[in-house]
Amino acid sequence: MHTAHPDRYAEMPYRRTGRSGLKLPALSLGLWHNFGPDRPVETQRAILRRAFDLGVTHFDLANNYGPPPGAAESALGEALAADFAPYRDELVISTKAGYLMWPGPYGEWGSRKYLLSSLDQSLRRMGLEYVDIFYSHRPDPDTPLEETMGALHSAVQQGKALYVGVSNYSPEQTREAARILAGLGTPLLIHQPRYSMLDRRPEEQGLLDTLDELQVGSIAYSPLEQGLLTSRYLDGIPEDSRAAGDSPFLNSDAVTGELVGRLRALDEIAKSRGQSLAQMALAWVLRGGRVTSALVGASSPWQLEDTVAAIGNLGFDPAELARIDALTAGA
Repeated sequence: MHTAHPDRYAEMPYRRTGRSGLKLPALSLGLWHNFGPDRPVETQRAILRRAFDLGVTHFDLANNYGPPPGAAESALGEALAADFAPYRDELVISTKAGYLMWPGPYGEWGSRKYLLSSLDQSLRRMGLEYVDIFYSHRPDPDTPLEETMGALHSAVQQGKALYVGVSNYSPEQTREAARILAGLGTPLLIHQPRYSMLDRRPEEQGLLDTLDELQVGSIAYSPLEQGLLTSRYLDGIPEDSRAAGDSPFLNSDAVTGELVGRLRALDEIAKSRGQSLAQMALAWVLRGGRVTSALVGASSPWQLEDTVAAIGNLGFDPAELARIDALTAGA
């Protein structure tokens, strides 16, 4: 059993999520990659232990994370039993349902049948009685939003989730989801959008403004844009990189000479701040307090430590922001 570091809460900032009483760490650990059977179990457990010792109290999952689907939840369940049983009440654990999880008409999207069945499966894989946050992972064009939100409400009523959220919803869909949930008596806690210096749609499409108005929290996924906003691509495409492989999330066509030039310029700004490009990219997402938390992944405890160091400098002066805007706005 892991013995947590006694000073684990000394450095990490915690931000209130919307108008709720729940605080999240500025950086949360996402288990989207690196938590499947192709990765050493001890490495996975070491990452989780180091995260908690650094004050990262939020572990974010979805039913289909792995690969294969379900593997990340199973890996977390084993780690919870082995290392974190005494610390369950110090952890925020979230999962989602919405993308394809099993074959047939009930294995994806937003029906009550799928969402509640998926949550039951997730709880079994993780060995938990409840999750702290349960999300609708994407809107369903063919299911009434009242049904999808009603399923989230039922998860809370059944004691299987403490809070509910949505991910990949437009501003208009988010506003309607919040209205329906409010009428049911289960507030919308949080939205999980894709957001980074290179993907500014939550700003451009008004999502952040909507969340501010609704007093709903936000947690950004892919804040490093699948690794583009790291040192990995400053000299082009490494042979062992995601862009060089067959990843559906990043391909070689996206890494143009023009983009590499902009990444190098951003890296120079980061160096002037005493940060790596990745650290500055995370600080940028968290600037001004509009985003509650940023989701980060890690393939090793060392990489996680380097990432968490971003919290040492979360402020920007106007000149820095103007230089970053010139390189990224409309990217």
